[in-house]
Amino acid sequence: MDEFAFIQSIRPAYLHQKSLIQGIDDDAAVFRPGNRDVVTTVDTMVDGVHFSKDTMEPFHIGYRALAANLSDLAAMGSVPAFYLVSLVVPKDYSHEELKGIYEGMKELAEAYQVDLIGGDTVSGKELSISITVMGYVKIGEARYRSHAQAGDRIFVTGTLGDSRGGLELLLNQMDSSSEAAAYLIQRHRQPSPRVRFAASIHDIDRLALNDVSDGIANEANEIAAASQVDLHIENNWLPCSQALAALFPNDSQEWMLSGGEDFELLGTVAEENWQAVQAAADELHLPIHIIGQVEEKAKEFGQVILHKNSEAAVLKKSGYTHLKGGE
Repeated sequence: MDEFAFIQSIRPAYLHQKSLIQGIDDDAAVFRPGNRDVVTTVDTMVDGVHFSKDTMEPFHIGYRALAANLSDLAAMGSVPAFYLVSLVVPKDYSHEELKGIYEGMKELAEAYQVDLIGGDTVSGKELSISITVMGYVKIGEARYRSHAQAGDRIFVTGTLGDSRGGLELLLNQMDSSSEAAAYLIQRHRQPSPRVRFAASIHDIDRLALNDVSDGIANEANEIAAASQVDLHIENNWLPCSQALAALFPNDSQEWMLSGGEDFELLGTVAEENWQAVQAAADELHLPIHIIGQVEEKAKEFGQVILHKNSEAAVLKKSGYTHLKGGE
């Protein structure tokens, strides 16, 4: 199948977004947003770095690639609307495998009513997927990492470290017959971007969000740096799934902090608005947990402090330092 025939084979049968004027049929797409802000992001995933055919079917590769981008929009408080896909495809990839990638993206796109409006496909040595997503947010309601303030509660949706646990099972070809193993593998292959939750709390005046793509050790530091505050996190409050605790009791602590790719949302919110955040999560049957508090910065720059067993230590982006009492 040539490029043009393939484009026709993935052409959407119908559109979800009324603002789209011209989509996949021309050199570029045209849409008319009206009185909203447009939020856009792009992410690239490469075979052997971000995914592997040894651990994922083509369907999962596509699904997860789009999920990562939708999670970025959720962290901005944006409702996704459109996406474009650019693929570098090696010669040993079959048409069915390529179609499977798009089927994975299509399933997630249908769930959130996101329209495919274009992209590009070229040949290359290794599979690479670059996705650009665009969404809308009401003027003045975008969420920024710089919105955290002293006194805020720190929260996280879902549980942490599950994706890393699923990857470990797949990489080492461990027994995946148990319900716990199946759960972790599903969390790795088909993560759930928290788009609906982010949209449901749009009326809260000030709220910082960051999606958990690299692990909260990284994401919390990004908020601390952008807002110039200290984030104090209680180790015992970090949410760990029963599956992760049961299968990887010795690794769950590290993976909750630095495992990454859970695509949950880490956020801070004023104490008086916490109940509204909790209610929004409950309405969606989404677990949500307070994991700490924001305080004024103790040094010239914002940082993250991890508290464990009456001791405290600086939690760095790559992980955390050895704990030292009273620091």
